[in-house]
Amino acid sequence: MYKRTNLNPIMRYVFCLCLLLWSGFSHAQKVGLVLSGGGATGLAHIGVLKALEEKGIPIDYITGTSAGALVGSLYASGFSLEEIEAYVLSDDFQLMTLGKLKSTQRFLYKEQEYNASMVDISFSGDSIIKKSLPTNFISSAFLDFEMLKILGTTGASYNNDFDSLFVPFRCVASDIVNKRSVVFNEGPLNQAVRSSMTFPFYLFPIRVNGTLMFDGGLYNNFPANVMYNDFNPDYIIGSNVSNNAKPPSEDDLISQLTNMLVSYSDYNLPCDAGIIIQPKTDVSTFEFEDVKLAIENGYQNALLYLDSIAMHVERRVTPEELAARRKAFREKIVPLKVSEITTTSNYKRPVEFVSTSLIRERKNEVLSLRQLENRYYRLNATSQLTFLYPLISLKDTTYKLNPEAKKSKAFKLEVGGHFSSRPVNTGFLGLTYRFIGKTASAIRASSYFGKFYGSAKLEYTVDIPSVYPVSLSGYFTMNRWDYFRSFATFFEDVKPSFLIQNEMYYGARFDHPIGNNSKSTFDARYFMLEDDYYQTENFSNKDTSDITNFNGFTYSWQFVQNSLNRKQFASSGHYFIFKARYVTGNEKYLPGTTSQTDEVVENQHSWINLNAEFQSFFIDKPMFHFGIHGKGVFNSQSLFTNYTASLLTLSSFSLVPDAETHFFKEYRSPQYLGVGINAILSPRKDLDLRFDGYFYQPFVTLQQNSDGTFGYSKPFKGETYMSSASIIYHSFAGPIRATVNYFPKQETPFSFQLSFGYVLFNERAIR
Repeated sequence: MYKRTNLNPIMRYVFCLCLLLWSGFSHAQKVGLVLSGGGATGLAHIGVLKALEEKGIPIDYITGTSAGALVGSLYASGFSLEEIEAYVLSDDFQLMTLGKLKSTQRFLYKEQEYNASMVDISFSGDSIIKKSLPTNFISSAFLDFEMLKILGTTGASYNNDFDSLFVPFRCVASDIVNKRSVVFNEGPLNQAVRSSMTFPFYLFPIRVNGTLMFDGGLYNNFPANVMYNDFNPDYIIGSNVSNNAKPPSEDDLISQLTNMLVSYSDYNLPCDAGIIIQPKTDVSTFEFEDVKLAIENGYQNALLYLDSIAMHVERRVTPEELAARRKAFREKIVPLKVSEITTTSNYKRPVEFVSTSLIRERKNEVLSLRQLENRYYRLNATSQLTFLYPLISLKDTTYKLNPEAKKSKAFKLEVGGHFSSRPVNTGFLGLTYRFIGKTASAIRASSYFGKFYGSAKLEYTVDIPSVYPVSLSGYFTMNRWDYFRSFATFFEDVKPSFLIQNEMYYGARFDHPIGNNSKSTFDARYFMLEDDYYQTENFSNKDTSDITNFNGFTYSWQFVQNSLNRKQFASSGHYFIFKARYVTGNEKYLPGTTSQTDEVVENQHSWINLNAEFQSFFIDKPMFHFGIHGKGVFNSQSLFTNYTASLLTLSSFSLVPDAETHFFKEYRSPQYLGVGINAILSPRKDLDLRFDGYFYQPFVTLQQNSDGTFGYSKPFKGETYMSSASIIYHSFAGPIRATVNYFPKQETPFSFQLSFGYVLFNERAIR
């Protein structure tokens, strides 16, 4: 029991004054939040923030490292937790973590013509080994531009002062030259956070004021000391998902490298007024596909600490107050429009190609966000640039863009091919020399080699910079095809070849883009073709083959649109190509010993060829993909001297890739239509169970009569099918597959093969 007493007026006044002072002190209580690094695991911080906000716990300061810097910077930029969670759960975020682009961000015009390359190595002339090893595992192009849009504009609109953000903010990066941690409190916000996130060998490193920066977790993975020294809050809440590396073992290379790279971090608070939340999750550093689980784990773990935090933090913030403050903060951010561009590079002088590809300065052009984004990704696709990092500064109501461009190494070596259990093994080598200045140019030499197929190609291309770019190319190509009348595997003897095709052509090409995923090509070339063949299966090594030479000119126009996810065995995206070609030339026929005539024949031929192909995956789920694929050809060419020579000039239907390695007369016609389905089951993102099935309908077919005469059949005769079933593992180098093909009109309709690589070849001269 206690006795109630009456206070006199003076005592009541003193008591109320003390209460008021105490109340004012409690409302002035400041809370700091420290977020550790941790990759995908670090996204559990979002769940922690979510729990704190629901309880009304105020966040007055934030410091973060790596993933903690990303989450903290988004919160400090005035984004709500609903917006942050939706962002990291989006498909765009997943693409960023994989180093990929959206289909609309690819720039087909700049993509090199598909070949069988599986591995490429860039190197400089002065150092082949030292400067050739890659320093990044994924591309950061998408990530860097998104951070410019989201963080760069926020920081620039608030004078690049991190104390002026919605929540005052600090992040840390690592200076590996001086072996020290670097704290960012000002400067471009996107640059600071990107520096803090640059995990060695995963992302391309960037320089800040001339210093190469890496992930802040190397030297300070839990910047509680930064919080204490820079802000000195009344109470510190830590969210930590990391620990120091375990001691290395003799047979664990990763543990050895980790201990060599990463210094000891202090995961304790520098004062007693605080608490550390340690979310437990099974999500590992690079498992970004499990972001939702990490957030939920962070939220559930934080709930366990809320009562304890509430005992020490009496001040509360309502959702309405936060929403109003966020709205007021975001309204002052200047929308991203660019009116000036200044470039820097790793070269002696700025690369003029960069600025002239982005903006028409003489016309005082102001780029909208959409225009800037399109042109940025176009420029990023330039093979002569290995890295492009965007920075901005606020002018007035527009921004000045300062893209930092890093030139690619001068040489690129490509290695690949197609290695199969059938006798169609083909190797591929390519070497490119690249240069960039006022224009971007490249000289490419490549070669396929193997008994079935051999080729050599030399090409020079120059890209003329403009916001509406064009490129000019000159090229020379030789192809040789040696077909076998056999489905042999390496366990069987291969029968002698019955058909050899040689091609040589040279010409010029003019390319220009039509949108990011489309381009138009005009081409003119001179060609020389030679076909060596027997018109009977009964020949010996003493017989000589018939020879048909066809020399002339061809002119073509092509439109192509491509957003497929792979250069072969695609499972998502869309593809369309239309090509119109005019051919004129002179045929010369030289009979061999098995020919029915001894007469040398010469004829003049001219024709038009119209060719269209499409592929579209209209069902594109993570584990199931379904699309349609078709091709149609109209050809007005006249007949050549004999049946075989005529057949060889006709267009072939070969949408199953392995059909390219066979000579099938039943799939050759001057006019045809073929259509089929692509059904793909993907139990893993790198494993496909694939079925491709096609129906082929020729409008007319070429027929040979018993008396040796030949001509076209009646319309719509000769329809047939082709199909393929495969198990494909998409390795980092190329597809590894086991395939069963079905060609019903062959003596052995089913054929099985194991293969590694791409069934891709240089373009044919006219066929």
